[in-house]
Amino acid sequence: MRVTMPSQFVEGAASGATSAVEQIDRAEEAHHHLNEAAHDLADRARPAIDRLVKSAENLAQRGIDGARDGSQHLRDRAARATDCTVNYIKDEPVKSMLIAAATGAALMALVALLNRSRQNA
Repeated sequence: MRVTMPSQFVEGAASGATSAVEQIDRAEEAHHHLNEAAHDLADRARPAIDRLVKSAENLAQRGIDGARDGSQHLRDRAARATDCTVNYIKDEPVKSMLIAAATGAALMALVALLNRSRQNA
């Protein structure tokens, strides 16, 4: 068994403490550098993120405008179709009634056929 002198013990403890302080200093310095690097990256990324956000906002606005224009176009077409239908009925009332009756009969036949196939399944 080795006997340690008090002075050796104190020297060893002091050396260990000095080493621990040096490691803590290096860790703090590394932490400081990492923190600076993270802030630098965030600062450099911010303009790109701002451009992406602006681009996304522009795309969304163009989509909204396109949907609005498309909706208006469909409303206009529906109004023209309604006007054409009303004018045709005014000009050809008998023919319009025959077309309506034939369409109704065809729809009823289709419904009956679908019901029959559903009941057989």
